[in-house]
Amino acid sequence: MPKIIENVREQLLSEAKKQIAEYGYSKTTIRSVAKACGLGTGTVYNYFPSKDMLVASFMLEDWMISMQTIEQGMEAAEDAKAALYCMYQALLAYKEKHKKLF
Repeated sequence: MPKIIENVREQLLSEAKKQIAEYGYSKTTIRSVAKACGLGTGTVYNYFPSKDMLVASFMLEDWMISMQTIEQGMEAAEDAKAALYCMYQALLAYKEKHKKLF
């Protein structure tokens, strides 16, 4: 009987983020992410066809959070300068979060 694992996709995304932050993009592999999650390499490919898609998936999630932050800041901003500063801060935070990829 196959084992049932909860939140596999989220575990994979979280571990990939962690490894890239610690080791960088080139030293993070599908195999290392799978091993850290206690999964077979093939299981990862059931969720993500490549390392690039795994990375793109967590970057997209973080981008959506940044866009929500910008939207909320724009609504709360008193003037254009404050709105632009909010956008700048959100984009800077995104860049810092993914600096090992840029």
